[in-house]
Formats: sequence, structure tokens, C-alpha cells
Amino acid sequence: MRVLYFSRDYTPHDHRFLSALSETDFEVFSLRLERRGMQREERPLPSSVQQILWKGGTSEVDLRDYPQMLGGLQKVIEQVNPDVIHAGPIQNSAFLTALSGFQPLVTMSWGSDILIDADKDAWMRRVTRFTLQRTTVLLGDCDAVRRKAEQFGFPSERVILFPWGVDLDHFKPGGDDGLRARLGWEDAFVLLSLRSWEPIYGIDVLIKAFAQAARELPQLRLLLLGGGSQAAQIREILIKHGVMEKVHFGGHVTNEKLPQFYRSADLYLSASHSDGSSVSLMEALACGKPVLVSDIPGNLEWIENGKQGWLFKDGDIDGFTQGIREAVIQQDKLAQMGANSRELAKDRADWRKNQLRLGEAYRLAIDLVNQK
Repeated sequence: MRVLYFSRDYTPHDHRFLSALSETDFEVFSLRLERRGMQREERPLPSSVQQILWKGGTSEVDLRDYPQMLGGLQKVIEQVNPDVIHAGPIQNSAFLTALSGFQPLVTMSWGSDILIDADKDAWMRRVTRFTLQRTTVLLGDCDAVRRKAEQFGFPSERVILFPWGVDLDHFKPGGDDGLRARLGWEDAFVLLSLRSWEPIYGIDVLIKAFAQAARELPQLRLLLLGGGSQAAQIREILIKHGVMEKVHFGGHVTNEKLPQFYRSADLYLSASHSDGSSVSLMEALACGKPVLVSDIPGNLEWIENGKQGWLFKDGDIDGFTQGIREAVIQQDKLAQMGANSRELAKDRADWRKNQLRLGEAYRLAIDLVNQK
């Protein structure tokens, strides 16, 4: 089977999928729509994956470029002659593939494309509907994606769901390689955040909740990884509340070093306003960590309040602050919650098992087209 994998950019998630496909007997080709400069993957493509060079993949792309990009895509399709195209997110790579008329098209939702972007305006709704009408099989990582696709008229029997999953041998309980000791935080209660500093991830909610809690709980410390457009706002909040010295800014951390950050934390945090099955949440669970996360649909599919950690009302700063207090007060329960987290990850977030659904999606798409 010849598979053309067409994504918006080359990110760690793309590397994950292409690595999985490289372990199959499929002949895999990788096509990149644009180069955006954020969250880019530095690891090279797997050696068996063939990168296609074309008009795209070198700079940012906007709607005005699509007519030219469409012609380029049609030439790539003629060159590669794929049996199936795997494309996403919905409103860019998958949309361009839908415009080409190629079938079978396996569209992969990246979560926010259908949960948030699809409702931004009338144009995005039209693009989403157009793409889904020309999609043979839809890949999604949570039931919230399936339900939203149904609202656009997509048949549920042509949706294949699977959490993207994590490497359970890499993300597992263990030592932190002395990270807490190097920070002088051996006796602290350490919180961890590694979502991007962008509005959709509620980083402002998280920082305000931490600042409130840290004023009354002097043992609190925050490992704040990543970066983003809200950097100035974050620092302003921390300085205003006098808790800047209680935060370690870790920047962007490689996948190889990520486990030590999870293992050094007592509690994983996420205030995201939209998620499918969050990979960072699954990584935290796999490392045996209790969590405190917003009660959005994607998280509700994973977290049972009081079992793997706690949920708080999305956007509720005071509720988030109270959740941090509860975790500190109930430290005697954290070990069992962490064990529950690891068991959940082993049951539902094993990437070695979950990645097999890719082949199922491709075969279903080919069968559906052949039946027409």
C-alpha cells in the first residue's frame, strides 16, 4: 500500500505517526504544507519514509496561496500515485486534498480543528463541511471529535477513534535524575505545566491560580515549560503577585528529557479550553502522576474526579486554586492516584497498540471506495 501522509508542518506528533507507519510494510511518502516555525520537530524523518519536495513546506501559507498549492498537490498525486492520502488538519491539508478530488481520503482531526476552528466563522464552517463531505474515513482521538463530526453530517460508522498514545517504556514512573535537588526543591510541592503559552491552553488561568495558591502555600513551586505569545502576560502576573522566584522556566524540552520533568512533579496541571486526548496528559498518566485538569469533554473521557486526580470547571481560576489546595491537603492520596494514572495509561494510552488503528483506517477507506 502506498500512503501519502500530508500534514500542515513537521511536528513531534507528525514524527510519531510517520515513525509508526515506517514500521509497517506500507510505502510511505511525507508531504508538508508549510513551515510555521513553532513546535517544529528537529528529528529527521524515519529513513524508510520518502519526503516529497514541492511548492510547499518552505514558508507559511495562507488562503491566497491555495490555487497554486492545489496545482502542485495534483502533480504530487500524479507522481506518487498513492493508494490512500492521510491528511490533516481538516481546514488546511485535508481541505486542499478534498479540493483535488482524490479518493480515498483519510482525514485526521487534530482536535482543535473541529472542536474550535470549525466554529470560528461561516467560512470555516463551510470549509469543514466541504472537507468532511469528501472524506472517506475520519480519524479522531476522542469521542468529542466523533460527536462534532456528526453535527456536520459525517457518518459515525466511518469514524475511527484512537488516543494517539505514548511510549510506555519511555514515559514511566522513576527518578527525576536529580532535577529537584538541582533546583533546591527537595521539600517543595512541585506543580508541572508544559502546554504552550497561548490563549486556547488557558495558561493565564493556570498562572493566576498558581499565584493565588502560592501566596498562602509557601511550599508550592511551578515547573513552567514551553513558550508562546503570552510570555509577557505570564511574567507580569507572576511579578505582580510576588511569586516569580517560585517558578522555574524550563523552555522547550526534548522528548528524551521530558520524563524527568514529569517524574520531578507532584501534580500535573492543564487549564486547556480545548483538547482531544491530550498527549501531555497521557504522558503524565504514564509517568504515574496525579493530575489537575479542566473539565472539558476531552479530559472527561480520561479523568475520574478523585481517582487519577481532580477536575475543575473550565476557566474557573478560584476552582483551579482550590484544586491545588486540595492536592496539597490530600498528599497522602497522591501515591494511589499516581498508581491509578499508570494503570489507565497502560490500559488506554499504549501507542504500540493504538497505532495499529492507522492501518485499519486506510484499509477501510480503500474498501469503501472500491465498493462504490
